[in-house]
Amino acid sequence: MMSLLGRPDVDAGEVFVNFNQNITSLAVATSGGYSLYSLGSVDSTLDKIYHTKSDELFLIERLFESSLVAIVSQRAPRKLKVCHFKKQSEICNYSYANTILAVKLNRERLIVCLEESLYIHNIQDMKVVHTIRDTPCNQQGLCALSSSSEHCYLAYPGSVTAGEVQIFDAINLHAKTMIPAHDTPLAALAFSPSGTEIATASERGTVIRVFSSQDGSRLFELRRGLKRCVSIVSLSFSTCAEYLVSSSNTETVHIFRLDRSATESAEGHGGKQSSDDWMGFLSKTVTSYLPTQVTDVFSQGRAFASVTLPEAGVRRMCAITTIQKQLRLLVASQDGYLYVYSIPTVEGAECQLIKRHDLRLEDHYAMDIKGLNSGVSIGGAAGVPPGGGVAGGAGAGGSAVDAKSVAAVSVGDKPGGSYASAVKGDEPAGPSSSSA
Repeated sequence: MMSLLGRPDVDAGEVFVNFNQNITSLAVATSGGYSLYSLGSVDSTLDKIYHTKSDELFLIERLFESSLVAIVSQRAPRKLKVCHFKKQSEICNYSYANTILAVKLNRERLIVCLEESLYIHNIQDMKVVHTIRDTPCNQQGLCALSSSSEHCYLAYPGSVTAGEVQIFDAINLHAKTMIPAHDTPLAALAFSPSGTEIATASERGTVIRVFSSQDGSRLFELRRGLKRCVSIVSLSFSTCAEYLVSSSNTETVHIFRLDRSATESAEGHGGKQSSDDWMGFLSKTVTSYLPTQVTDVFSQGRAFASVTLPEAGVRRMCAITTIQKQLRLLVASQDGYLYVYSIPTVEGAECQLIKRHDLRLEDHYAMDIKGLNSGVSIGGAAGVPPGGGVAGGAGAGGSAVDAKSVAAVSVGDKPGGSYASAVKGDEPAGPSSSSA
């Protein structure tokens, strides 16, 4: 569902953390291997599902609660491996012409993002069904894939100078809409659980907007701050879709409440005006005499709640989910901690810390943060010439698969059989610990 954007962590040797699509598990990768944790009892304990020693990873994505994981290592940053972790087997691998910057999964599609192209795989058999070529330079690997099979949309930047969002239908393989979201380039993207809404933030980082992914209409405008521009690192809808959480390079995490009842209430009044309506009318009348920049500030939503973490400059992934019938904010940081917070019912209050898990102690990691390979070129693998097009399922808006860009090699379990069961989640892995 989410991965940290930009990759300074590769050179710094920090922990890579990533939630799965429905926030039921956490993937943690270090120099010594990777682990998967269940989040079902995270208020008190962090249950390990799996651990293995492996090459130093800088990307790992688990498919919901299934046994399927997609990984990319620092040693081979152009190669994607798809593995069945419960059987400790590699299903297949694909090699690309340039460094893989992001991998996204849902039950229908697997997306591989390179600096100037996107590959769309059918996850049932891992065949490339479409390639989007010549995308604007995307050095951060910024993209988002809806976790919904019904609204299976892919989003990626449409410009390097402005905050344009391209929405692509990953099932029917055609462009759906373009959203002019911001004046400055994009920094973060996130789909709602249903895939019908998309949240965006720009490099300026002061305003977060939510749009309909189907027609591009603006639904919410939320102000993160006024005083300073920041770099938004993580943007995520809650699993109930009622909240949106963001983290940045500052020490503050902001939670916004997406109040859809106001619009529904206005539509349901049938022309009758309440006192709140009159206050809204008065506000609109007053702000109509003010400059546009000022009225925009009045109309933007403010954070419902916030969290202040120990220090700034640490990259963090955030998620909001329901755990044992209680709404929880989860903050996983690349310095190796998972924070669990309760979310207040009163607007403007601070979230209360329930538990802090040390991810390195959980696996008894002896981390030498200076010992990692820092020679990986994350901006793109230089010196690899583009090849000619060959057969490969081109569709509207894209081109055929390049044989020199992608070469599939099946290993172990071939797509089908147990692989199909892993994709569907028919083989959930129970708590275990093993080394490959």
